[in-house]
Amino acid sequence: MFAEPDGLRLNATEKAILERIDVRGKAVAQLCCNNGQETISVKRLGAARAVGFDIADQFIAQAKELEAVAQSGTEFVCSNIYDIPEDFNNSFDVIYITIGVLSWMPDLGGFFDVARRLMKPDAQIFIYEMHPILNVFDENPEKPYPSTYGSYFSTDPVKEEGGLDYYEYNEYEAKPVYWFPYTLGMLLTTLIERGIQIAEFKEYPKDISNIFPHFETKAHNLPLSYTLIGRLMA
Repeated sequence: MFAEPDGLRLNATEKAILERIDVRGKAVAQLCCNNGQETISVKRLGAARAVGFDIADQFIAQAKELEAVAQSGTEFVCSNIYDIPEDFNNSFDVIYITIGVLSWMPDLGGFFDVARRLMKPDAQIFIYEMHPILNVFDENPEKPYPSTYGSYFSTDPVKEEGGLDYYEYNEYEAKPVYWFPYTLGMLLTTLIERGIQIAEFKEYPKDISNIFPHFETKAHNLPLSYTLIGRLMA
């Protein structure tokens, strides 16, 4: 894919919003970039600078291998998101956060403190994530309608012992990890408290997690994903 000069790894919703907020000529940071496919795609949409940050050295190694093919000028930094060097403070016009990030953050406020310090004055933030309401639903595709097993308002960490490859969508055995539920109210309040004005929030009946694709066909339709655009207030 990236051997082609116009090769991108973005879905239609993601690409349309990145084009609408206009990343051309701007500096963009992707937090928790995984193996960098989206970061490289942002650079190819015309960003002057694109930097992907991730804690996993193996993902960063994969990202650099893809960049060696793409030759796009995308940068990758291996770092715990909470410990991104201060050299990057006030460096980015757009902060980009996508699927599989926020629920892995044990401190949502601390995560957005980092995002806030990376942003230039009047910078934008773009989030494209699975809807947190899904945290309360049973994943079993055999059930005729969605059924719940927990509380939307629970903040207790959830133990998970299986892994899912977001790109090839294969399940694999993994060491136990914990993810941290949050509500939309928590997300919006956390952003507002950091001086980020919510410019747009939309919900979609489209699963981007590959965990609940069967919900797309259920008669009892649910919000499966959302996009949020915010701007740092001067």
